[in-house]
Amino acid sequence: MEHLSKGWPQGRASGVLLHPTCLPGRHGIGDLGAEAIRFVDFLADAGQQIWQILPLGPTGYGHSPYSTRSAFAGNPLLICPELLVETDDLEEEDLANLAPATDQSIDFPAVAAFKERLLAKAARRFRAGGEPQRQQAFDLFCREQADWLEDYALFDALHQHCNGRPWQRWPEELRTRQAQALAQWREGLDEELHLRRYTQFVFFEQWQRLRHYAHDRGVRMLGDLPIFVALDSADVWARPELFCLDEGRQPVAVAGVPPDYFSATGQRWGNPLYHWDEHRQEDFAWWRRRVAWNLSQCDLLRIDHFRGFVACWAIPAHEPTAVSGQWWPSPGAELFEALQREFGDLPFIAEDLGIITAEVEELRDDFGLPGMKILQFAFDSGPDNPYLPHNLNANCVIYTGTHDNDTTLGWWSSLPSARRAEVAAYLGKNPPEMPWDLIRMAQASVARLAVLPLQDLLGLGSSARMNVPGRPSANWSWRLAEEALTLDLQSQLADLTWRYGRGPGKTPG
Repeated sequence: MEHLSKGWPQGRASGVLLHPTCLPGRHGIGDLGAEAIRFVDFLADAGQQIWQILPLGPTGYGHSPYSTRSAFAGNPLLICPELLVETDDLEEEDLANLAPATDQSIDFPAVAAFKERLLAKAARRFRAGGEPQRQQAFDLFCREQADWLEDYALFDALHQHCNGRPWQRWPEELRTRQAQALAQWREGLDEELHLRRYTQFVFFEQWQRLRHYAHDRGVRMLGDLPIFVALDSADVWARPELFCLDEGRQPVAVAGVPPDYFSATGQRWGNPLYHWDEHRQEDFAWWRRRVAWNLSQCDLLRIDHFRGFVACWAIPAHEPTAVSGQWWPSPGAELFEALQREFGDLPFIAEDLGIITAEVEELRDDFGLPGMKILQFAFDSGPDNPYLPHNLNANCVIYTGTHDNDTTLGWWSSLPSARRAEVAAYLGKNPPEMPWDLIRMAQASVARLAVLPLQDLLGLGSSARMNVPGRPSANWSWRLAEEALTLDLQSQLADLTWRYGRGPGKTPG
């Protein structure tokens, strides 16, 4: 039974940013099993009320959770094999000869091959004789989620059959979704489609188990909703009319951001842009369905690249970088009014970083959405810098850094001496104790929510960085060491959280 109402905690709160793939465990990648439960316990016992994650979808090129094969599906790599033994979908001996993973980084191809073998075996066993109540739950899940599940299952099965080629390079009858060809392939791929339906059922079964446990411990889930979807995704293949594609179903322009703090040539993400007139004609039904599904899994949502709901940086598809582009208008308030009519108060956080205009701020403020404040950005332009704590108001979420930043220790180590002196002068402490002085600053701020990357709480350097924007590979693979979550760290965080009025009301310890 859930003990929390959905949405924001009451009063000031604190949380930790950690994607589930980063958790320790024996299978080469974090999952939704025992280590996730242990992390919830750590959060609750440290007075944290929020677990912030990255998007949960099945990743494609580069393994980025911001470029997934579906805006609705879950990532099969997060499924916990031990929980499949508990539900009798696997047997103990299926896991008996697995070597424990000791490397603190993820080998995605090896993990995918291992998980695919286990899930295929579990799907066959479940189909042959699964417990009747779970069979009924599976059938209900397939019916209720058919509007995205059937397209995703067929897309993913065809993707494998076509040797991983993007769908624009599939045979004409599949690329253009000719009804007779799709019907024939559905019949021929029956077992493969069942595997993908089963995998999605199990993923969300395990996710909701974890979320309910978190609620029982007083921890809310803060999810992440990317504005864009991948070009090579079930969403674009199934509904090409919703995206800016040419007659050959290739993108006219792709998404990204112009040159900024992160990159001198900008970031060319490659996602197709939305055909917003088509979305308007159906009263943003695809968006309403997407948000509803995400809010059924999380209590709050960070809306990635919020700036793009006012205008998107459109890069001609043939351009290799994001330097040459132009701003294309987006529906802004029209979309958020449609969402508000359906969901009432929107439990969103606006990722309002980068090039922010008065129109973006107006959209954010008109819907009462808190923005993001990053302390690593606060010390480069004097006392008027909008990220400095004395310039904040309560309706914001403060971070030391995010998944796109270096760790705070790595950031501090790379600062020139003059910038270090500015930080020390603001803190009134020379030398500062990094990263804990920045953590203390975040906790002491007026922001309603302070979120701390776990790497900062652990005092880790640049080798623990999650992502370098614009770098095409070697991202997203960091993992937490097995014994990193110590009682001393828990006590230290609990004390700081309580001292600055962000705990759930209990004295630490």
